[in-house]
Amino acid sequence: MPLLDVRDLSVTFARRGQRTVRAVDGVSFGVHAGEVVGLVGESGCGKSVTSLAIMGLLPKQRGVTIDGVADFDGTDLLKTDARAMRDIRGRDVAMIFQDPLSSLNPVVPIGVQVTEVLTRHRGMRGEAATKEATALLDRVGIPDPARRLKEYPHQLSGGMRQRALIAMAVACKPRLLIADEPTTALDVTIQAQILELLKELVRDSGTALIMITHDLGVVAGMCDTVNVLYAGRVIENARRKPLFYEPRHPYTTGLLRSVPRLDAGRGTPLNPIRGSVRDVLPWPDGCAFAPRCDRRVDACVGEPPALVVGYDGHGYRCVNPTPQGAQP
Repeated sequence: MPLLDVRDLSVTFARRGQRTVRAVDGVSFGVHAGEVVGLVGESGCGKSVTSLAIMGLLPKQRGVTIDGVADFDGTDLLKTDARAMRDIRGRDVAMIFQDPLSSLNPVVPIGVQVTEVLTRHRGMRGEAATKEATALLDRVGIPDPARRLKEYPHQLSGGMRQRALIAMAVACKPRLLIADEPTTALDVTIQAQILELLKELVRDSGTALIMITHDLGVVAGMCDTVNVLYAGRVIENARRKPLFYEPRHPYTTGLLRSVPRLDAGRGTPLNPIRGSVRDVLPWPDGCAFAPRCDRRVDACVGEPPALVVGYDGHGYRCVNPTPQGAQP
């Protein structure tokens, strides 16, 4: 059984006088202990909203409706009250947010923010908490951790702020870690260091990791299983190698073809997906990707495509998929 089993998760935003938006539409996936599962797609496909719903961080009183199941080791996180979720967050389930500068409190020293997690969930105080916080910063590769504990977020570089967030997330050795684009806005060298750090955490502690990203290079180097999202739905899911070698959904194929290749000749034009994420068809009316799809046929419009699952567990929602054996 997966440690986290998400079934038919839907998130709807409704505002007075405006059109209702379904940001997540029936998303289902599972994560086992020690496994890295990727949620992949362009901006606006529902990746971050999915993670925020699982963490219980969406404001349910402000026109937000959440349906479905997020079973975490027998506990439905979507039905858990706020008091119980405060005990689960940070201790059993933790999250690394996308922008460390806006996620950290700008007027509170780093040390106070790290020790707060240790005090809340591990009962550590005083010198013991400070010593553990220093060890955590040292573990994530922050130089001179004792001095950094006294500094404020604006005094740290982007890479150090991201490492501080990771230190806070792993302080209680959570069983599930959600990383929401943890390498965004970081240079390539720091990206590699952050990803290697996350690999070590999964390998050493058996933590289950959900990696949210639009970077297929990160997916290729990190993920065991990949879920490709488009317009709030999972349109393809498979193990990493089958997805890269034999993608079936035209959207996944387009994502792979749009990645610049080092072996391409000088002056070779890029191959982007035409249109934009705004060119979308409502799912009840057919395939949402149909307005941008080069393999569109009449059957793509009229009703949403069902999820087709092959013998190897490779699933996709498409009535005219990319032929098997075709190079992405």
